[in-house]
Amino acid sequence: MDAQSRGRADEIDPADQWVLNPRTGNYELRLDSSAAQQPQQRPSVGTPRRTRKAPAAPEAPEAPSPVVPGPRRGDGPPGGRRGGRSRRIGGGGRKKALMITGGTLAFLLVGGSVAAYLYYDHLNGNLNVTDIGNAGSGGFKKDQPINILVIGTDKRSGAGNEGYGDKDSVGHADTTILFHVSKDRSNATALSIPRDLITAVPECPTKQPDGSTKNIPGEKGTRFNTSLGQAGRDPGCTMRTVKEITGIQVDHFMMVDFNAVKNLSTAVGGVPVCLEKDVNDKDSKLKLSAGEHRLSGEDALAFVRTRHAFGNQSDLDRIKTQQQFLGSMMREMKSKETLTSPKKFLSLAEVATKSLTVDSGIGSIDKLTDLAGELKDINLKNISFTTLPVIDNPAEKVKATVVVNQAQADPLLQMIRGDVSLTEVEKKEKAAKESAEAEDKAKQDALLQGEKAPAGDVRVDIFNGGGPAGSASTTLNWLQNSKGVNKASNLGNAPAKIDATQLEFAPNQAAQARALADMMGLPATALKVAAADAGPKTPMKLTLGADFKGAGIALTAPQEAPEGVQRVEADKAICAK
Repeated sequence: MDAQSRGRADEIDPADQWVLNPRTGNYELRLDSSAAQQPQQRPSVGTPRRTRKAPAAPEAPEAPSPVVPGPRRGDGPPGGRRGGRSRRIGGGGRKKALMITGGTLAFLLVGGSVAAYLYYDHLNGNLNVTDIGNAGSGGFKKDQPINILVIGTDKRSGAGNEGYGDKDSVGHADTTILFHVSKDRSNATALSIPRDLITAVPECPTKQPDGSTKNIPGEKGTRFNTSLGQAGRDPGCTMRTVKEITGIQVDHFMMVDFNAVKNLSTAVGGVPVCLEKDVNDKDSKLKLSAGEHRLSGEDALAFVRTRHAFGNQSDLDRIKTQQQFLGSMMREMKSKETLTSPKKFLSLAEVATKSLTVDSGIGSIDKLTDLAGELKDINLKNISFTTLPVIDNPAEKVKATVVVNQAQADPLLQMIRGDVSLTEVEKKEKAAKESAEAEDKAKQDALLQGEKAPAGDVRVDIFNGGGPAGSASTTLNWLQNSKGVNKASNLGNAPAKIDATQLEFAPNQAAQARALADMMGLPATALKVAAADAGPKTPMKLTLGADFKGAGIALTAPQEAPEGVQRVEADKAICAK
């Protein structure tokens, strides 16, 4: 409940207005005078109600395709909260609710009635939108991977949050998950980033309420969770920090606070959890017996907040507990009991839209429905939860913070950047699909097979087309001093930025290309062969893309996660211990 509109005695929950007529077997959307604020658009008293047949149970627990009813309102209602800093922060649960309800909501509203139109418009007004400038990619693309940053803030201010710690706290990035969706939409990886990770927070331009932009200075050697809220930092600052840590460009963010866990878990009818032992945590007020429970409201929030109930009572064990809870919530949202219940659908739509703060790139029901369409067919068994590998901070005697474990983190992040699934199931499923593409792939791979030219014969011009600043210069120095490639040149910035590094060469330069690819760890997909031969002293063209992380760092993504990396699939129910 917020002070602006929620919790009034005369307010009617729109989810309660879908009523089953026993005489017809139809669901009827009944809106009275308190449900719509635009009387000039409401049907007159004598107008028959629009009805729709109760949806039959789907064959498989997947969200229906997003079909948007009536006029599309991509820019939201007049006077809605758009641009600048949002006036209200939503609750602490999970983006998956919006991803599922974004598609299923449209299913319920098909028919284009005035009542449906008004409710659709009402949901647009629920959303909280924050302008993050250029911190994101500019928008997800249908033919590219999607990266969404889910931020759970521990903000204590606002209705429903007062009872947790310092009521005046501006909040931190308490729970952060980078959700990577594969290019072919067959799998996803959810990477948790520990809040106590010591890192560098980059300089961050933030939009102010008056429309101006304020540059907040960067900070080195600080906790990751200070990337939000502290010094006036907004979610765009957290997105920039995640990019610095992972090398992954974030497209959009979704942010929630404590209320969302309570409200979403209640709307879905409770979230099943399993405990291997009795728990009585006085700090989070979690008191449960060993075995299975269905948690909602305050109990659900206590479960995801507890740090003293499981494992070695660290934040890393709390992350595992949260991942188990999220996986279970996803399973509930994709269950037949949820997908065939209009009341649950609308309750989730109402709660999810009120709970979320998002960037302007997905700041309308239209845009969220488009996003839901990209995500709806991912099987839960092909969604992997994992955590950025870390070790105790060696600079501390009393261990309170962590630093990145580069030996494990580098290959894991390479897999995510390279769009490689962490699930064995997904790899087996893709093997059959890729068999049809095997011939083309074999031709590309063949470019790496064969004789390699001596380093001294390799001629190449180097351009920076999206790598870190100075990449062309450092690569030139590395090739000359470490690899003996003396006929290389640094030509500065490329005319345009590219996502993936590429090496362009002529057929008669194939031996040179293979040699350079071997030195730099370039994948076969990076090699682009021209149609005609080049002159004897013509150099190849190497353009370093956004995937380039540094001289000597291979671009070929590993196909297996490093040993010891924690991960679990979203379809598996695991008991907390």
